[in-house]
Amino acid sequence: MSTQRFDIRHAPAPRESFRLLYISKSRFGGDWNSTTHTHSCTELFYCLSGEGQFYLAGQLFPVKPDDMVIVNPQVEHTELSLNASPLEYIVLGVASMEFLFSKTDTNYAIFNCRENRERMVTLLHMLLAEADRSLDGCETVCQDLLEVLLIWLVRCTTISLQLEEAAPTENRECTEIKRYLDTNYREDISLDLLAELAHLNKYYLAHTFQREYGISPITYLNRRRIEESKHMLGNTSYSLAQISELMGFSSPSYFSQCFRKAEGMTPNEYRRQTRQGKRPAPTKRHEV
Repeated sequence: MSTQRFDIRHAPAPRESFRLLYISKSRFGGDWNSTTHTHSCTELFYCLSGEGQFYLAGQLFPVKPDDMVIVNPQVEHTELSLNASPLEYIVLGVASMEFLFSKTDTNYAIFNCRENRERMVTLLHMLLAEADRSLDGCETVCQDLLEVLLIWLVRCTTISLQLEEAAPTENRECTEIKRYLDTNYREDISLDLLAELAHLNKYYLAHTFQREYGISPITYLNRRRIEESKHMLGNTSYSLAQISELMGFSSPSYFSQCFRKAEGMTPNEYRRQTRQGKRPAPTKRHEV
């Protein structure tokens, strides 16, 4: 008889130190125009396929399959895809945790995981499947899988982890709804739908979102659409009716009403001033 025994000498980090907020899988379409934004949590992007760029704190970086992009909280960023080879990636949002990189003044990093692709992709798809099924105990399983993923990352790179206490005003449901609005602003979205997604009473959701961000969910949605419409007004020949439909507004008149309230002028006035050089045309950096 032969026996090998390995004693575990150190206790693991407490589970409440950090937690998985969300996981999603995305693939860019040809008409997608991304805009820069920030999050109160850390995000990890794993590129499954395609090519593109990441805009991180004012700089552009190329990304390719098996690249892992890590973005610490409050870092301005966005994903940019090549139309000829659309980006497909999985993203994790993790609360109460930051990564420490070799450059102490850096809050983001990109490194390739090709040598560990099978392990990484298998784990990420297990996370997706577990979250999708939402069976009893799925939160615990997802937390376990996240911890395994983080351990692998620390082992195969020069990064380390720093745990932070969650901000007292942070609200998981509001974070998820804000991210949903940032991603799906072109869709037909109502407060009832958002409440259903968050599993909250719609009046409670509206009050909590207002408290967190100083703006109601629907006003935030309309502002997100207005920012996108400014890009189209300045860089395309789409009609107001087309832009209104593409941005998810219920009608061109409602689009014009929201635009005037936000910008102090009509969409046509904004387009005219942009073309006459009286205001800078919205950047096209998000179209790669």
